[in-house]
Amino acid sequence: MAEAAAVTNEETETGTGAETVADSQAVHGDQPEREPAPAPGPRRRRTRRVLVALGVLAAVGGAAAAGVGLRDGGGSGERADGGLPPATAKVTRQTLQDSHTADGELGYGTSTTATGRVPGTVTWLPDSGERVTRGEALYRVDDEPVVLLYGTVPAYRELRPGTEGRDVRQLEGNLKALGHDGFTVDDTYTEATAAAVRQWQADLGLAETGTVAPQRVVFAPAAVRVDALETEEGAATGPGQRVLSYTATAQAVTVELDTADRRLAETGAKVSVELPDGTRVDGRISEVSTEVDAGNGGDAEPTTKVRVLVALDGAKARAAAESYVLASVDVSFTAGEREDVLTVPVAALVALPEGGFGVEVVDEGGGGTSYVPVRTGLFAGGRVEISGAGIAEGTTVGMPG
Repeated sequence: MAEAAAVTNEETETGTGAETVADSQAVHGDQPEREPAPAPGPRRRRTRRVLVALGVLAAVGGAAAAGVGLRDGGGSGERADGGLPPATAKVTRQTLQDSHTADGELGYGTSTTATGRVPGTVTWLPDSGERVTRGEALYRVDDEPVVLLYGTVPAYRELRPGTEGRDVRQLEGNLKALGHDGFTVDDTYTEATAAAVRQWQADLGLAETGTVAPQRVVFAPAAVRVDALETEEGAATGPGQRVLSYTATAQAVTVELDTADRRLAETGAKVSVELPDGTRVDGRISEVSTEVDAGNGGDAEPTTKVRVLVALDGAKARAAAESYVLASVDVSFTAGEREDVLTVPVAALVALPEGGFGVEVVDEGGGGTSYVPVRTGLFAGGRVEISGAGIAEGTTVGMPG
């Protein structure tokens, strides 16, 4: 709609090419007698207005629009060389990619902090870099374990017979995976569930209460890797106090993009990761989030960044990255790709008075130029995909000087 609006404004302001030339001369003080506008013809030159940029910007985004070649209306309708454009380009056939390469950090993704919920003394901590799996102690307080279980619902209430909800199903699923049975995995905490919990508590050396206190379990989506220790053995701990931080166990790449490049980051999209030794491996976007940096105070203004988490895709990619614990890498994003299409430089596009875009086709036999309507496709790398009658590979089109 913005594209159409730009063309409508052009018709209102410029009229014919001759009127534009006269108006431009009048503004600069040279006021020749105005002649009647010539009748429209197939070779009448249409002016290029800066308003075209608004239409392209709305249609394809600022990154592509920045390369649009535009001519101001003043004096552009006639040329001293007989009406030929000051420069030309060829229509080429190629594969067009809307891509971008950004710096990334190879690590283990987002770090999560485990805070103490049991008052007491820290009696055991894992080593930094250690892997903790379902049913194992994440740390110990007063020599009793705080246990890692798998799930996405945080422990927020005591679970006992009669409790219902998705956190009950989550707990029962973990009990089943740990080898306990005699109950149905569902949303209801029954006496059969309580019996399985007592058996599990006995295995851990805990009091066999048949209820699960929220401070005794930590839920994570999968196994975790201990990232950093926030306290030490022998230190007092309690509600809200940091104990340790953890990440996923699989290596991942973290990338920060400008908001203008948000189109590149779609969850599930494939990317290419270049490791420090030059090896290229496949990756896949697993998470996209927008973060606001408030700055360091003073006159610093907040900045918004798009944070992208990239998982290494496949055993081959993970094996290639194993030797790098933390490293800087290059990540190549592709937002769109068009194979075997006709393209021209974006600057070759012309806004047509009747609407849409065209290109100025140059007659190789010296017969001048004509404007040919085109359909536009993907914009990338300063070029744009075009199609239309009379457009073929090798066609010469006009360009601004």
